[in-house]
Amino acid sequence: MVPDNKGQGFTWEASPIQNIYGPNALANVASRATEESCQTFPSFLVAGPPRTGTSWLHEILRGHVNLPHPTKETRFFDVHFHRGIKWYLAHFPISCAGRPTGEIAPTYFASEQARERIAQTIPGGKLVFVFRNPVERVISLYRVKRAYGMFPWSLEQALDLDGELITSGRYSTALNEWQRLFAKEQILITIYDDLQKDPQAFVDRLADFIGIPRIALSKTQLKRSHSSEAMTQPRNYIATRTATSVADWLKARRLDHMVDAVRRSSLFRLFVGGGKPFSDVPPELLRRLSEIFRPEVDGLEMILGRDLSSWKTVKPDTGDFDQSIAQKFCNTTIQTE
Repeated sequence: MVPDNKGQGFTWEASPIQNIYGPNALANVASRATEESCQTFPSFLVAGPPRTGTSWLHEILRGHVNLPHPTKETRFFDVHFHRGIKWYLAHFPISCAGRPTGEIAPTYFASEQARERIAQTIPGGKLVFVFRNPVERVISLYRVKRAYGMFPWSLEQALDLDGELITSGRYSTALNEWQRLFAKEQILITIYDDLQKDPQAFVDRLADFIGIPRIALSKTQLKRSHSSEAMTQPRNYIATRTATSVADWLKARRLDHMVDAVRRSSLFRLFVGGGKPFSDVPPELLRRLSEIFRPEVDGLEMILGRDLSSWKTVKPDTGDFDQSIAQKFCNTTIQTE
């Protein structure tokens, strides 16, 4: 494994480990690392894309499977792979008997490097994908990234400058690549609309796939909200950006507990939120997004053999995409992102 010529991480083509020990070397290294640490490598990944109910799923699965703690997303396979497998395994608790180990990792979906690294490190792992109306999802993702000070741009600017917003919505393109690397029985493809309509049935299907007893959802879990609708722009972009950068620096050095402590304290409100509400998305921009994602929706329909025509209709933005969706749940379920 060596740095690539773009300075953006590591590439597999010239990996000394593979050249010496063969194509299964990374899986063998992972196996030895788990034996030495007494921790179990993930047997499943909920691999995104972002803003599709993954935070809610993390809360539902916690206590039933072994997940990273206190950080939800390690970003190992797409950002921190150079830190090594032991760094990754240190995020997980010692394996509890009978519980599989997994990670909720939505940023892996659109990452070519993450796909290749996962395929070579845990080739027998199971993958779960949750797909959502791509226009609604990209607006939700933009608002979250803007709220956390990841950039100062308007939505229109961000679509041109932040590649993740568009690439994470290229559903069929990325899914075809995942299917090229993993067997059909290793992949569970789900739709966010089904989570909205019947969360219990959705979770039952997920539990059956990853191999755990079914989880009876409580009323509190059904009404749990992770909506971006309540988010605002930062009170002070520089302060929020600095706080986010410091948090990333701490997490990279396994100081996740410090970040978690701040997140749970009143200090968190000083850095996130408190600014202007997000403005409505102009109809012409909604049409542009719909046109961008239309081929991907068509491709996903072909893969699933399912009608997704409701995702192809341009709907006016009332300023609260997530809240309008939440109302579909009435007294049953509130928006889960």
